[in-house]
Amino acid sequence: MSPRHDERMIAIALRAPEEGALEGVYQAGLPGNAWGSVIAPPHPLYGGSMDSPVVNEIAWASARAGVMAVRFNWRGVGASTGVPSGDPKDADLDYASALAHVADSVPGKVVACGYSFGAAAALRAALLHPRIGRVLLVAPPPSLIAPGALAELRRPILVLTGEHDSLAPAAALTRELENVPQARLAVIPEADHFFAAGLAELSRIARDWFGATQEGASPA
Repeated sequence: MSPRHDERMIAIALRAPEEGALEGVYQAGLPGNAWGSVIAPPHPLYGGSMDSPVVNEIAWASARAGVMAVRFNWRGVGASTGVPSGDPKDADLDYASALAHVADSVPGKVVACGYSFGAAAALRAALLHPRIGRVLLVAPPPSLIAPGALAELRRPILVLTGEHDSLAPAAALTRELENVPQARLAVIPEADHFFAAGLAELSRIARDWFGATQEGASPA
């Protein structure tokens, strides 16, 4: 997929001891907003890439709210070097590389974002990196969330899932978030895990939430 007029392709250097680079797309934020976001795609062995409509919508929502956005392809996907891998350790290294790129590009905090498999990687990164100030998880499968991880993350969290998502069911996510007061769960009507329906609503909710990075806005 070719980038839109407000995007540019970038190469994200893999962090040592890895070699090579990940394919990414950069979208500028608004002057005066010091935040950035990094958006991880779904599972690379099941067709997950930064061309996913959901990943595109998250990046669009981020940029329209003024937050610089970077989305990327996992190793071995698209023009990224390496061999595709579903190993969480490889995903964590890829995510850390994209996060380092964004952290070097903005003076403020970073919003860790991901969709499905990518949401789990974003959550793991947020538990490790103090530059991450907010977390956006789209359709995170509960089976990929470590027990207590969401409660441990003491930063604002937005979780989005579809009403008919069988991989990230709203009931299971509600239970995960019962004792996480800093988290908000939004259920998109008519949507399933792939958001063939509900994409515009997902984008609207995400854009409003990204807007809270502006100074003086509510952090929740």
